[in-house]
Amino acid sequence: MSELAKPVAAFLREYLPHERGASPHTIETYVIALRILITFLAELLRIQPSRLEIKHLDTKNVLAFLNHLEKDRKNGVKTRNMRLAAIKTFFRYLEYRYPEHLDIAARVRAIPSKKEDQPPVDYLSHEEVHAILDAPDTRTPIGLRDRAMLCLTYNAGLRVSELVSLPVDSLSQPGLNQIRVMGKGRRGRILPLWKETSAALHNWMGVRPDRTDCHLFLNTFGVGMTRRGFAKRLAVHAGAAAAVVPSIADKTVSPHSLRHACALHTLEATGDIRQVALWLGHASIQTTEMYLRIDPVAKLKTLSERQPPNLRKGSFHGVQDQLLAMLGKVGG
Repeated sequence: MSELAKPVAAFLREYLPHERGASPHTIETYVIALRILITFLAELLRIQPSRLEIKHLDTKNVLAFLNHLEKDRKNGVKTRNMRLAAIKTFFRYLEYRYPEHLDIAARVRAIPSKKEDQPPVDYLSHEEVHAILDAPDTRTPIGLRDRAMLCLTYNAGLRVSELVSLPVDSLSQPGLNQIRVMGKGRRGRILPLWKETSAALHNWMGVRPDRTDCHLFLNTFGVGMTRRGFAKRLAVHAGAAAAVVPSIADKTVSPHSLRHACALHTLEATGDIRQVALWLGHASIQTTEMYLRIDPVAKLKTLSERQPPNLRKGSFHGVQDQLLAMLGKVGG
């Protein structure tokens, strides 16, 4: 085993799952980041991946990798920063176990994340959300499953990773009126469900195949629904809903759109950003503050409560000032 292979294997198999308690989804993101990095370095240095050493992961090569992500792989700044964060975590692990590489670790961890533009979230209105929720054909088992998934995602503001990883026993029995969610950073939350969501879940559980797979939502193969599978089903229903509410066709409806809609509608109903943060399972309220910038109801309320100031037109006539005099001479 090469010098690099051993710490990479221990990092993924021991440190992340056992010492940090990382979820399988989080570990998968680290695996992808390191796989892309190692493949890139092997091609850059023209050596076999198994011959790579820790010294090859210096700042010059890591910066070249980050540039490769943006220029060649066409990744956005968010993906670039996510890959960099994974590399930094790996070097944080190396610092305590391979002190001879402290210098490289310190230099790599000093690479700053790149600033990214934060465009306003393209949110769904109440009418658009309800059109999407009503799109599945509930006369079929697949339609019952899809409606239950959509209702639950919107009701609880779930991340798609949270939705597809839900086990059957995360639902309170027998009423199905509460859901236990394990989110990022192993932060759990218990959320109440609307009667409509409970009814949709009851209907799905009545036709759900009796399989050994413990996932709440199963695909046509009888195994847990995947992130990609849910995205495809959502795209189908968003397309159908656009025939009823045409404004949906002008928006990019992704699995996260329902989570954004939940956040905005909760903020609109409560006016309390802290409740939104708790509902979504955010680690910091700073993450939730982005919804304050896009809540249209709050903006209209603020505008209506503020009166424009009654300002009189000013004049500089008669003002004697050296700076203004100099500016006048320059302008002339």
